[in-house]
Amino acid sequence: MKHRYQINGISCGGCVTRVKKTLEEHPNIENVEIFLQPVGATIVKMNKKLTVEELQGQLNELDGYTIAEIN
Repeated sequence: MKHRYQINGISCGGCVTRVKKTLEEHPNIENVEIFLQPVGATIVKMNKKLTVEELQGQLNELDGYTIAEIN
């Protein structure tokens, strides 16, 4: 199942790579797509739905990024 999010703090391709790698380390995340246009738009494919808090917990390994669900 795919879910749409906005990740704040993304500013370049290096950010995209770092955030993607960190999120994909979670066992319930299959794939992450992060876009620079619009900046920070993200699609996360999961095998089990995670809460925004769980995703933020995973992102907290990095400094300066926050995630919010897009409806």
